[in-house]
Amino acid sequence: MYWDRDKECMDREELEQTQFERLQSTLNRVYAHVPFYRKKFDREGITPESVESLSDIVRLPFTTKEDVLANYPYGLFAVPLREIVRIHSSSSTTGTSVVGYTRNDLKTWSSLVARVLTAGGVTKDDVVQVSLGYGLFTGGFGLHYGAERVGASVIPASSGNTARQIQIMRDFKTTALVSTPSYAMLIADTIREMGIPVSALSLRYGLFGAEPWSERMRQRIQEALGIIATDNYGISAVLGPGIAGECMERKGLHLHEDHFLAEVIDPETLKPLPAGEQGELVLTTLTKEAFPMIRYRTRDLTRLLPENCRCGRTGRRMSRVTGRTDDMLIIRGVNVFPSQVESLLHEVAGGESAFQLVVDRKGPMDEATLLVEAGADPSFEWERRQTGVLAEAIRKRLAHDLGIALEVKLAGEGTLERVEGKVRRVVDRRML
Repeated sequence: MYWDRDKECMDREELEQTQFERLQSTLNRVYAHVPFYRKKFDREGITPESVESLSDIVRLPFTTKEDVLANYPYGLFAVPLREIVRIHSSSSTTGTSVVGYTRNDLKTWSSLVARVLTAGGVTKDDVVQVSLGYGLFTGGFGLHYGAERVGASVIPASSGNTARQIQIMRDFKTTALVSTPSYAMLIADTIREMGIPVSALSLRYGLFGAEPWSERMRQRIQEALGIIATDNYGISAVLGPGIAGECMERKGLHLHEDHFLAEVIDPETLKPLPAGEQGELVLTTLTKEAFPMIRYRTRDLTRLLPENCRCGRTGRRMSRVTGRTDDMLIIRGVNVFPSQVESLLHEVAGGESAFQLVVDRKGPMDEATLLVEAGADPSFEWERRQTGVLAEAIRKRLAHDLGIALEVKLAGEGTLERVEGKVRRVVDRRML
């Protein structure tokens, strides 16, 4: 299914011409109205007119999270504040960032999310339960207005109070669940604990994002809830949800290339990588009015897939995000990614569970601890948790596969701190 077939299946040559025209317009906009970009371009000896093809984008400087934080709150806006009709914000340990939207931006946003939802099976006949945080977080509002744009009936359930969420599903006959994958697993576990048969629900589809998740986790969610689960991608600093999403083939996320230029770079050399090689995703907005971004380093690790999709969409696809470059930990000279730990935990314990890597330096050596919510998955047998056998098995496997010695501690379900429904997978205290 398509939301906007003409644009989603645009001839590749026409698409690239559209991209170039919109890139020129965006560069002129930021050069004229955003002092930060004008200074950066001048420093590099670049003008909008000097970008003569899409391949020239590599000449443009990157924009980083640090740049966004340094220009808080309105330094990167390209329109007067009176034209801003919506402001969202996200916070981290390093500061607070703001993203603004004009009225046209909101129309574009809802249309792009409608593409994602439609590709994931949602129609005007569906009842969509949005179990994401609302407020300043972009996820809840983005998916909400996209679902309304499709014409579906939308339940703004927000996050939390899982038993109540399940009651809403039963009473309102929810057919599509929108949430983080980890929250979908919690819903599935709670349904099982409450003794409710999946057949008592009307669920058909699930659209999950906002955090990395494995193919194994997709299979578990699909089996536990009796649904078809698709992945979607967004990042608050660029737009929110709606940048890319899976179709029913579920073999990569279709980028909306008429609105974004996507690159994958080597995070060390900052050089572009060919299709198929994993690196850091870099995005340039092509239609954002309020908050255009030039070569924004997302820190998300992915690949651009070279093959065409059988669904007929012509936009390139990206693989599912496997982790973040700034989540990579170097512990005693060993590079450790959360995605490696996730895969290892599944193999050792046979189930999915939230976890957190905590690194500290109390003496000359780094000390690392892996906290695992062992109670969230029935596959983590009680006997193994009680005897400590499971923790020891995980510790030995980490040492063997990753070459790093970590202390492993098992925690109770829901004990790890969550922000907007997501567990912070890395806590590095060495620089505090």
